[in-house]
Amino acid sequence: METKYIIGAVIAAIAIIGIAAVALGGGSTEHAANELVTCVAAHGEEPEYGFDPMHGWGYHDSGTDPLIQSTLLKRDKDNNFVNDLATDYEISSDLKTYTVTIRDDVKFTDGSKLTADDVAFSYNKAKELGEGADLSNMKEAKADGNKVVFTLDQADSTFINKLTDVGIVPAASYDEETYGQNPIGSGPYKLAQWDKGQQFILEKNPDYYGEEPYFEKITNLFLDPDAAFAAVKNGDVDIAEVPVAYANEKIDGYHMEYFDSIDVRGISLPTQMDEGNVAGDNFTIGNNVTGDPAIREALNIGIDRQKIVDGALNGYGNVSYNGVAGQLPWAFESPFEDGKVDEAKQILADAGWKDTDGDGILEKNGTKASFTIYYKASASERQAIAVAVAEQAKELGIEIIPQGGSWDDIDPNIHSQGVVWGWGSADPFSLEHQYDSRVAGVGYDNAEMLNDSAVDAGIDAAMAQDLNASYSSWSQVAQQANSNYPYLWIGTMDYTYFVSDDLDISNGTHLIYPHGGDIWGNIYDWTRINATEA
Repeated sequence: METKYIIGAVIAAIAIIGIAAVALGGGSTEHAANELVTCVAAHGEEPEYGFDPMHGWGYHDSGTDPLIQSTLLKRDKDNNFVNDLATDYEISSDLKTYTVTIRDDVKFTDGSKLTADDVAFSYNKAKELGEGADLSNMKEAKADGNKVVFTLDQADSTFINKLTDVGIVPAASYDEETYGQNPIGSGPYKLAQWDKGQQFILEKNPDYYGEEPYFEKITNLFLDPDAAFAAVKNGDVDIAEVPVAYANEKIDGYHMEYFDSIDVRGISLPTQMDEGNVAGDNFTIGNNVTGDPAIREALNIGIDRQKIVDGALNGYGNVSYNGVAGQLPWAFESPFEDGKVDEAKQILADAGWKDTDGDGILEKNGTKASFTIYYKASASERQAIAVAVAEQAKELGIEIIPQGGSWDDIDPNIHSQGVVWGWGSADPFSLEHQYDSRVAGVGYDNAEMLNDSAVDAGIDAAMAQDLNASYSSWSQVAQQANSNYPYLWIGTMDYTYFVSDDLDISNGTHLIYPHGGDIWGNIYDWTRINATEA
C-alpha cells in the first residue's frame, strides 16, 4: 500500500513539473531579464476566490502586499507605517474615529479614478464578508470628499493596523461572483492570466502612481514542495519557496536566501476539563488530560525546544517560549527554562500523576496521560513538530498521538485535543484572537478555551491606550495568558527560498515576515544583476 502511494506521488510531481515546463516554453528559464518566474506562496495557497481582497486576497496576518490592489498604508522594513493611498490620517482622542485623506491622482486599471467612495465601499464590503482583515470593531466607513471616516464601536488603538490590510476595489464595477477572476486594481501589477491549478501571470501596471518595480512580468507557478525543488534543479524558476528540509541543499546557479519571521509555531493545549460542553458545530470542549494545569506546565518545562528547532525546522528558526517573536514591541522574556525533565516529572507527581501499571504512561483517577496532537498534513514542519514533541513527551510519561489531516478533519477537535497552529502578526490585536474568553469557540479564536478575566481586562485596557503606549499593556496580556500555559510554543520559522544567482531580492529592505510570509513586500527593490535586456 505504501509503495503504491509513493509511486502515485512521484507521477503527480512529474506531471506538475511537465505543466511548469510547458508554461515556461521549455525545460529551462528562458525569458527576458526583466521577466521573473517564481514558485512562492506569500499569500498562502492558490486563492479559492481568485484575486479578490474582499475574500481575503493579499491579507495574511496583517498587511501582505496584494500587488494587484493598493492599500491605504504599508509597512517598511522597520515595521513603521508608510503611506500608500493615504496622504495623511488623524485619530480621535477617544480612539473611535480614524480619518484618512487619500491621493487624488490614482486610477484603476480600467481607467476609472480611485476615490474615497471606493475605499469606503471596500472596507464595508470586507466587513460584511468577514473573510480577511478583522474589522469587527468597525461600525462603518464613510466617504467625505477626499477623506474616509472610519467609525468604530469601541476604542481601538490597533485599528491603524487594519489600514494596511484591505486592498481597494472599484465600487462601481465590483461583482462578488466575477471580480476574483478579472480583478481591477491600482497596484504595481495587473493580472494578465490565471491558469487555475497551474500559474498566474502578472504584468506591470503602466499607470501605477508609486515606485516603479524593475520586473515587467511575473509568472508564479503553483507547485507542491517536491515539484518546486525539482523545478529549481531543472532551472525552471528564478525563485522557489521550499520547506526548511531542503534548505541545506546545494544547486548550481542558485543560492539560498532565508528570512527570519514572526511566524511562530505552537501547540494549543485545551485548558478546560471535558464536562460535556460543546461549541460551534457541536464540537467537544475540554480534555481531562490537558485540562490539568500540571500537564500543560510539565510539557512547557520538560520539552527541549532547541532540539525541535534544530530537527523539525532544520535549524531555520528561533525558540519561542511564549508565542511573541522578539522583533515585536510587546515581546518579553519568559520566566522559565525548558528541557528540565526531572522538574517536569516532579510537577506531574505532585499533581497526582503516577504510572501504576508500568506501561510508561502516567495515570490519574483512572485517566491515562494520553491525548492527540493534530496538524495540517500538507505542512511538513507541523508534522515534524508534532512527532518531535510526542517523542520527547514519552520521557515525561505523557503519550501524545500525532495525527495529520485537512482542516475539515481537524476542526471538530480544536477545543478538545492539541493542534499545531501558526500565528504571527505585527498587530497586537492578534492576542485577542488567541486568548480572549469572549471570543472562545468562535472559529479558530481561543481554540484552547482559556478563561482568564485578567487577560480580558488587560485587552480592553490596551485597546483604549495610544498604540505606542499600549505595547507594554499588550506584553502584560501575553504574560498573564502564558502563565496558564495554554500553548506549548515551539519557535518562529524562517522562510527559505532558492534564488537564482543573477537576482538580488533582499537589498536590506525585506519586510518583517508575518504568518504566511510576504516575499513580495519589497518587490520594488528587486533587480537582476548585470542584466542585459532581451
